[in-house]
Amino acid sequence: MRTATAAMSRKGIAFVAGLALVAIAAAAYMYSVALRDPVVRTATVALLPAGAAPLRVALMADIHVAGPDMPPRRLAKIVAQVNALSPDLVLIAGDLVSDKRVATKLYAAGEAVRPLAALDAPLVFMAVPGNHDHWRGIEAFERAFSQAGIRFLRNETEPAGPLVIAGVDDEFSGHADVECTFGQASASPMLVLTHSPDVIPRLPPEPRLVFAGHTHCGQIRFPVVGAPAYMSKYGDRFSCGHIVEDGRDIFVSAGLGTSLLPFRLGAVPDVWLVQLTARKD
Repeated sequence: MRTATAAMSRKGIAFVAGLALVAIAAAAYMYSVALRDPVVRTATVALLPAGAAPLRVALMADIHVAGPDMPPRRLAKIVAQVNALSPDLVLIAGDLVSDKRVATKLYAAGEAVRPLAALDAPLVFMAVPGNHDHWRGIEAFERAFSQAGIRFLRNETEPAGPLVIAGVDDEFSGHADVECTFGQASASPMLVLTHSPDVIPRLPPEPRLVFAGHTHCGQIRFPVVGAPAYMSKYGDRFSCGHIVEDGRDIFVSAGLGTSLLPFRLGAVPDVWLVQLTARKD
């Protein structure tokens, strides 16, 4: 009897050890995915006035600077990769930092934003806040972006070549003000830059192009069952990628960093490079 009990005990220990090894291997793999260089996703949208030269727009989102997976030196490397794409305009869709409890190091706003000062494009660089930026303290980010030479938009518009960029503040944290942002009419084609795509149903019929982040494309997206959550009240409606809805082109980035846990699965880091061309009116 004792021999049988001991054998069962050894099998139980072996089973638990096996599960632990599988869990460690899975965590190591998901961490390695989170550290991958961003995939560059491309698309073309006819938006500009007739006769206008094409415009290459790069979208970066959810950088989430924090240890261990996104220290400033990694962001500096990503900035160099974005510069190599030769964009005409770079837009940043919020969440510059992460305050996840498992972070090995947190960085101040200035440390998180500083690598972005090396962005290189003919037009100005623009960014909007995300929910993590508000939770950390938005005034620090306003100072940091100003020092980096990046226009920080909070429910306001800014011209950029043939475009007007409408920077809508974060809907998730309750700071989006659609009426204020679109209070003045514009004759130029407009591109909306925002953090959470949940503001999209509240936008006016124009503009027809929206850049956003926040969802991380689920960040951990299991085969068959998908992601546990997209942090959106609309479920997977604006979950990921290029979405066309009612004639509007919506681009939702998977982001670059991570939130909650430094893991990714089925949702690799990405940067969008969208070429805007002239409309054929």
